[in-house]
Amino acid sequence: MTDLLGTLPAEEAALLREARPGWELAADPMLATLSDKRDFPGEWIFERKLDGIRVLSVRDGNGVTLLSRTGRRLNATYPEIVGALAAQRRTDFTIDGEIVAFSHGRTDFARLQQRMGLTKRRDIEASGVAVTYYVFDLLRLEGADTRSLPLRTRKSLLRRALTYRAPLRMTTHRNQGGAELLADACARGWEGLIAKRANSRYRPGRSTDWLKLKCSLGQEFVIGGFTDPAGSRVGFGALLLGYYEGDRLRYAGKVGTGFDRRTLLGLRARLDELSAPEPPFADRVREVRSHWVEPALVAQIAFTEWTRDGMLRHPRFLGLRDDKAARDVVREGPSVLPRSAG
Repeated sequence: MTDLLGTLPAEEAALLREARPGWELAADPMLATLSDKRDFPGEWIFERKLDGIRVLSVRDGNGVTLLSRTGRRLNATYPEIVGALAAQRRTDFTIDGEIVAFSHGRTDFARLQQRMGLTKRRDIEASGVAVTYYVFDLLRLEGADTRSLPLRTRKSLLRRALTYRAPLRMTTHRNQGGAELLADACARGWEGLIAKRANSRYRPGRSTDWLKLKCSLGQEFVIGGFTDPAGSRVGFGALLLGYYEGDRLRYAGKVGTGFDRRTLLGLRARLDELSAPEPPFADRVREVRSHWVEPALVAQIAFTEWTRDGMLRHPRFLGLRDDKAARDVVREGPSVLPRSAG
């Protein structure tokens, strides 16, 4: 029992279990559910929704390992985060958080995109993109599985377990919130809020104990094809997007904005490697001069709304995501919570 765990009251200490290896705990993270809930009369806490990539980190006898949501090792891409965790006094922990890059004081996924996938130190330094790791949950500490502890307790342990200096930060939270707090977050240019039940356990998979409250619409989509460029455009004209509904890839429209010349050329090269003879979509796509690809790449897209016929209105490309599998991409919609939720 560590000094920190020894401070827990008896009823919470009884919830601790001997932990499986840290990488096993990190293999199936807890996920938030999109919601239009705005009234939170019960015990909830509210965190800033960050526009980055989810990363779970393990420190054990083998050193530090950074893992994406899909289990991909990210040590080479974010060596400064590895260094910050390796410098900690504690040597056995598993934590959950998000890596972000800032632009003009706001988290910026497009800027983070310039670091994603880089693995050579000279390329990382040349990118000029500094990253910050915001941690918000504790899954394991000194051999104990902490996931059954209440969220408030896990956060208290997390705050005291690590030393926080750049590029490592503890995610702050508010104890009260709702429509007014979300409006303030949106006015600041934030992505939104994450509402979490204060007494909830850390449970693998998507849960209504964690809710995404968004300022604007946006989600991941699978790239299933592209159109030819026109005029002075290079690379491609637009990406053809979809989401999974069961085993079917449903067509959601095209996106032709949000690309610079470098992205157009680089992404075209990747699309050509995934060339496919037939469309992957279950729906008919009426775009002329379309080219099809295997549905393997996932794009982050911002848009204003869904049209009545299920297409995206005013979509804008933000970047590729490598932390989510294509088959996990579904159409997001507000959750319907039971009346007792609150």
